[in-house]
Amino acid sequence: MADVKIQTLHPTLGKTNKKIDRDKYGLMRTEILSILKGRELTHNELFAALEQNLKGNFDGAIGWYGETVKLDLEARKIIERTTDKPQKYKIA
Repeated sequence: MADVKIQTLHPTLGKTNKKIDRDKYGLMRTEILSILKGRELTHNELFAALEQNLKGNFDGAIGWYGETVKLDLEARKIIERTTDKPQKYKIA
C-alpha cells in the first residue's frame, strides 16, 4: 500500500510547497504547535526544540520536514511570524 501524501501550502502567494507523508506531517504539526503553545520563539529556538524533542523518534530530516510544515501552518494562518527583530513564531 502506498504512503498517503498531503500537499502542503506555502505562505508566499504563487509558490507551491511539497507533498509529504501524512503521518510525518501530523507528527511535525503536533510537535510545532505543542512547542509554541503559550510562547513565542525565534526560528532557531523553534528548530532547536524540534531537534531535541524528535531526535531518534522521527524517520527523516527533522529540519527539512519542520520547515515544510512550519510554512504550511503559516499559509493556513495557524501560526504567524511577529514583526519583532528577530522575528518570532507564535500560534495565531
